[in-house]
Order: sequence, then structure tokens, then C-alpha cells
Amino acid sequence: MRVDAITVKDLKIVYRSLQSRSIKKNFLRAKKSERGNFVAVKGISFSIKEGEIVGIIGKNGSGKSTLLRALANIFSPDEGSIDIHDHTISLMAIGVGFQPSLTGRENILLSGMLLGFDEKEIRSKMTEIIEFSELGDFIDVPVKNYSSGMHSKLAFSITSILETDIMLVDEVLSVGDARFKQKSEEKMRNLIGDKHRTVVIVSHSISTLSKLCDKVIWMHEGEIKMYGDTQEVLYEYLEFMGADEK
Repeated sequence: MRVDAITVKDLKIVYRSLQSRSIKKNFLRAKKSERGNFVAVKGISFSIKEGEIVGIIGKNGSGKSTLLRALANIFSPDEGSIDIHDHTISLMAIGVGFQPSLTGRENILLSGMLLGFDEKEIRSKMTEIIEFSELGDFIDVPVKNYSSGMHSKLAFSITSILETDIMLVDEVLSVGDARFKQKSEEKMRNLIGDKHRTVVIVSHSISTLSKLCDKVIWMHEGEIKMYGDTQEVLYEYLEFMGADEK
């Protein structure tokens, strides 16, 4: 019997809209300010078993990426809790975790240390990460000069080579050239082959989620509209969105 890798209970995340005002004015207008807050995730609960591959789908603004960043401990819950049961966790996402002024090589070291690896471990995998990324001489260029596809390649390479117990993937597989996308999907399948690794993928790609995921969470306006078998959830999602499955 598989144990939980991720347990989320009554999770609520609020984006607060703060205007530049004095403390006195902020206090006097507190109730009015509250109306400017946006509740991105509205008290959701779910669990993911160790070794499961779970997709998250939903239209833009539904709270998918916010949820993923909360799982990665980038955002703190305003209410509720997230328990990853002492597993190591990593997030693949465009523009997350990189320091723009540092080179790709320097960001590999930084990202690896943030994931909990020591410098010796990271350096032992450095050549493999660089070769997989296909960045060539750009590995020694500041990442602020990278295209979105180059960001994607570096992010995927770091997280897929420096393997953690739980991998969170935010749209990375849908960015980049066709050949790298295919290579990434093949690498992801190999990683998924480890029955103890848990993967959560946010994507708009029906084909990607259909091929890779055991289950799918459908988020809508900050809530979970459906969570279950991949094909059943994707069918209902496409029906709801008025689209034909491609």
C-alpha cells in the first residue's frame, strides 16, 4: 500500500493588493483594502500517493501555478497546510529560482544547493547537466540574456539530473524546440519509471497529460472542480471548455 507523498488540507492563498499609503490611512481603510485582495486558491484539499504522476489543468488564472509554488514552499499558505512527509522536492518553472545576473553554470550550482545538494554532488553532475541542456557556450552567459526556451532547457536539465523525491513541473515540457521537447518527454518517462518518485505536472497540453499522468486535478477559479482518472477528467474538461480533443 502506497503512502502519501503530498497531503494538502484546506489550502488558501491570497494575493494582497497594497497601495502606498500611511499606516493610519491603511488602518482606517482596512476593510476597503480587503476588497482588493484576490483569493487565488480557495481552501482546497487533496492527497497524492508516493510514485503517482498527477497533472494539473485549468484555464489561465485558475490557480494552477500558485498551487505548484505553494507545494514548492515558495508561497506560504494563508490558511490550511501542506505536508510533503519529509520528501525532497524540486520545481521546474520558467524564471523561477534563477539569478539573472549569474551565468547558467553559476545558476546550476545555486539551484542545486537550494535543492539540498552539496557542491561536490552538483559538480559531479555538472557536465551531464550542461550536455543535456544543449546550451553550449551560452552556459557561461548571464541567464538574463536567455530566451524562454533556453531558460526551459536549463531548468529541466538541472531538475531532471539532480533528482529529488518529488518533482513539480510547470509548463516546462511545452517550451523549446520540438527535438528538445521530445528528449525531455523521454527523460521524464525514465524518471517516472522510478516507482518511488512523485511527479506533479501543470500543463495546458492535453496530449502531454494524457501520455504521462495517472490522475489529473482540474482547477477552476481557485477550486478543484474534479480530481481523478486522467482520461475522465480531461474529457470533462474539454467538454466544459467547448473544445474537441486533439
